[in-house]
Amino acid sequence: MDAELRTLVTELAARLRARGALMASAESCTGGLVAAACTELSGSSDWFERGFVTYSNAAKTDSLGVPAALIAAHGAVSEPVARAMAAGAVAHSAARVALAVTGVAGPTGGSADKPVGTVWFGWCTPAGVASEHRRFDGDRAAVRAQAVRHALAGLLQRLD
Repeated sequence: MDAELRTLVTELAARLRARGALMASAESCTGGLVAAACTELSGSSDWFERGFVTYSNAAKTDSLGVPAALIAAHGAVSEPVARAMAAGAVAHSAARVALAVTGVAGPTGGSADKPVGTVWFGWCTPAGVASEHRRFDGDRAAVRAQAVRHALAGLLQRLD
């Protein structure tokens, strides 16, 4: 783990420990990289409860309770689905906060409406559910790495 990512995870861990809160991740395009970054830190079981890797639409529905009709209406890479993933991660775990990532990491899978690099984020905290859209440049690895950093930074920001 690089220094920037380690700093993000360390700050997030401190913030969650101070609140006595657990977090969960709900990941699609990042394929568990958020959970891996969190659990790279020794003692992460104090604040990281679980990670859901819900790559398929069926997994989003089965594991997180994202309505299939929502995915059909908006697509897996959308604001409503990112929000439902984040809320579903809290509802289906002991975590009080969660982050969600769904996007098109490439190099295939993009479209005119959702080009490669399109990522939607969801964050669920006791204050409610927030979401954000980003478009990242680079190859698959670069898009995924940027998405991990943004998801963790976004959760940290929302815990302030």
